[in-house]
Amino acid sequence: MSRVTLLSGGVGGARAARGFATILAPGELTIVVNVGDDERIHGVHVSADLDTVVYTLADREGPHGWGLAGDTFHTMDRLAGLGIDTTFRIGDADLATCLARTVALESGERLSTITTRIAESLGVHHAVVPATDDELRTRLRAASGRWLHFQEYFVLRGQRDEVSEVRFDGAAEATPAPGVIAAIATAELVVIAPSNPPLSVWPILAVPGIRDAVLTANRVVAVSPLFGGKALKGPADRVMASLGLPPGNTGVLAAYEDLLTDLVVDREDADDVDRLSGAVAIHACDTRIPGREAAAQLATTIMGLP
Repeated sequence: MSRVTLLSGGVGGARAARGFATILAPGELTIVVNVGDDERIHGVHVSADLDTVVYTLADREGPHGWGLAGDTFHTMDRLAGLGIDTTFRIGDADLATCLARTVALESGERLSTITTRIAESLGVHHAVVPATDDELRTRLRAASGRWLHFQEYFVLRGQRDEVSEVRFDGAAEATPAPGVIAAIATAELVVIAPSNPPLSVWPILAVPGIRDAVLTANRVVAVSPLFGGKALKGPADRVMASLGLPPGNTGVLAAYEDLLTDLVVDREDADDVDRLSGAVAIHACDTRIPGREAAAQLATTIMGLP
């Protein structure tokens, strides 16, 4: 039985995962990760959020929170010299991870099995599990009406498009990866990481069975990704607004309507403790977690909530 099951997207979720992994033993933590960002790029299967979580748990993440620290880019430089668009840059060691994943998938292995092997190769022994082994892809409709795949929106177009709609292709036909439902159902605490609600967490909840499992969980705590109503990085606040969610942490509550028992907000938003009090308990603390120590403190605080 996992004491804690964390639903995670990329950088913010990975940092939260590192905090819980610092204070919990393997077997006490399961991290369920978004795969809506997965895409075939430069001929390989990129699982951006899965790799970000694993690299961060291994203390190997790059300076921006993704990729591998100290990686080289000889392959990308050579591709660029051959006229290939390398706006989406993958470091050489990171590319090896993606290539190994691609070969294994094409041989019929499940993404969850491959992820475990990659994690263990980097010394990560906490359970990191994709939400589903099936193909699930986040698609975003720009204000122009054009549908974009996630990495096209996020990397190639620099998140500049206003998002008017999101959909999760393949979600209806997907099934949760092995162990996901059990990890949620048996956890003492389910935590929704400070990830982008529509783009990183909704794809997880779109897999049939996962939302229902969260609905019946004993306690569900979300960590807001907002600080004074804005995201530190990324487009979370802009996407939430363009999809019609209310501003600030009211929008976070709306994004997870009916799912939460508690919402943790940054101390910058401490006024929300009284302003938003109701069926969901609101707690304020320092939610900036750039490093392991700060993340572990946040995890400890969450586990000690009254």
